Amino acid sequence: MNRNCAEMNIVKTIGVVGAGQMGAGIAQLAAVNGFDVWLLDLDPISLSRATKSITNSLQRFLSKGQISQAVMSDALKRLHCTMSLEDFGSADFVIEAIAESEVAKRKLFVELDKITKSSAILASNTSSISITRLASATSRPSQVIGMHFMNPPPIMELVEIIRGADTSVEAFNATKTLAERFGKTVVCSKDYSGFIVNRILMPMINEAFFTLYTGVATKEDIDAGMKLGTNQPMGPLELADFIGLDVCLSILKVLHGGLGDTKYSPCPLLVQYVDAGRLGKKSGVGVYDYRDASKSSKHAAKL
Repeated sequence: MNRNCAEMNIVKTIGVVGAGQMGAGIAQLAAVNGFDVWLLDLDPISLSRATKSITNSLQRFLSKGQISQAVMSDALKRLHCTMSLEDFGSADFVIEAIAESEVAKRKLFVELDKITKSSAILASNTSSISITRLASATSRPSQVIGMHFMNPPPIMELVEIIRGADTSVEAFNATKTLAERFGKTVVCSKDYSGFIVNRILMPMINEAFFTLYTGVATKEDIDAGMKLGTNQPMGPLELADFIGLDVCLSILKVLHGGLGDTKYSPCPLLVQYVDAGRLGKKSGVGVYDYRDASKSSKHAAKL
């Protein structure tokens, strides 16, 4: 085993790129589990929001007795926010969690390849984009891997690991070990569009949109039917709002383009909602309207 391979198995510092819901959740997981974490975003507001979100999340775990005050305090001390990739020079493992855009991810991987030390593993939290193509943007394709967390990362038990065409056994083993350190169950997928979870989930969500689009049933009955009829905790339209309709559309486009099957063609209603800016819970309205619920909860909090 060469020096780089040996160093891959020793992960002390983790870099997370993207301070959105996924990136913040991954950073929280890493910090709670004893790693020094650099959380990067170019938007200071996003970083501030992420820090607040992580603190609130840890406080909820504390109130439920799932972590101690010491664990929470230590985790927050290990969390460092930055707006500069230069701070990733010490990272042993980097997890990218930016927007689901291949162009943006490839550009980021080019920069990470230049800045990080040669032994660092570069992982993508992509939910559908080819790991092989992302790896080809770097000089270290053997150290590029997919590490797809489910949303929200601190709660969901699964991590999907995807090996690109050149991903080494050493990089895979180090990534699997890291996921297990996070307390996750690992499933492994080959590098095909959508991997396991989204290849199955997104056609179901898309079909739910077609069911609504063609007037078969109301959104409430579609979701109630799937929740009560198939024992799912959340209906497919409600889940789509939680994921983000723009994310669902992006994944369906990757599936359609990568697999060439018309069954992955996005429903026109989903496309229309995204075009209208109805992106789900994050925008306040998607299939469902969350704006009144938000006002109600704020009002209730004041009473």
